[in-house]
Amino acid sequence: MTGYGKAVVVFKDKKISAEIKSLNSKQLDLQTRIAPLYREKEMEIRQMISAALERGKVDFALWIEKDAGVDATPVNTALVENYYRQLKAVAEKVGIPEPEDWMYTLTRMPDVLTKTDQEVLSDEEWAVVRQAVEQAINALIDFRKQEGAALEKKFAEKVDNIERLLAEIEPWEKSRVEKIRQRIVDGLQQIPGVDYDKNRLEQELIYYIEKLDISEEKQRLTNHLNYFRETMANGHGQGKKLGFIAQEMGREINTTGSKSNQAEMQNIVVQMKDELEQIKEQVLNAL
Repeated sequence: MTGYGKAVVVFKDKKISAEIKSLNSKQLDLQTRIAPLYREKEMEIRQMISAALERGKVDFALWIEKDAGVDATPVNTALVENYYRQLKAVAEKVGIPEPEDWMYTLTRMPDVLTKTDQEVLSDEEWAVVRQAVEQAINALIDFRKQEGAALEKKFAEKVDNIERLLAEIEPWEKSRVEKIRQRIVDGLQQIPGVDYDKNRLEQELIYYIEKLDISEEKQRLTNHLNYFRETMANGHGQGKKLGFIAQEMGREINTTGSKSNQAEMQNIVVQMKDELEQIKEQVLNAL
């Protein structure tokens, strides 16, 4: 869900900039900073963003830059002249000296440097601004698509790695049965004067091996890996689903680890957990 987009348009003496950024979030969390002239269109802008973006912590900004000479606050010349005459008359009448710096005094008088005209947003200007907003949103979507393609490649690589590691467990799984049997027999033989029923030993051994069997876990994990691939192929808007599948994959890997009473198998499980953890970290970026 991480993305960035910006667009700049020009309308008369104004340079209008629209910028939008997004980070990971379970829902759409939209924050806006909009120039005062365009605030009447805030609801429309929010609707545009909400329609285009499903999830993410989104920060949108829309501002205006004007030429300094054009945007300078005009001096009210008539008011300055009026203040000058009045102050000069007061000084003569009261008998106090006139100000040494007339310009400083006059520019500090009320409304001398106050803008009196109220700017109104025209349909023509809004059409240009709306275009900037759309361009910024589209740029963010393009950014997200590029990130998504990279994520898909990364996910496919990690899923393949888990599948490969799962296959590497099989030889150790088969050899451990005989090792377990031999370890139990050796332990019994080391106890002096102990006579045991070999048939009963075989029955207990079969029961013990069944408790350590990971066939079901392997099958379920294989199904989850395939389901993860299928979900990725279904297009955008599958981020939450991929996260749920990754959790199920984690359960099967953890159960496999708890049943792996052999160092070689446990080492492979640790590698599988590492690959899955990288998927979980990045799946938050998927829509």
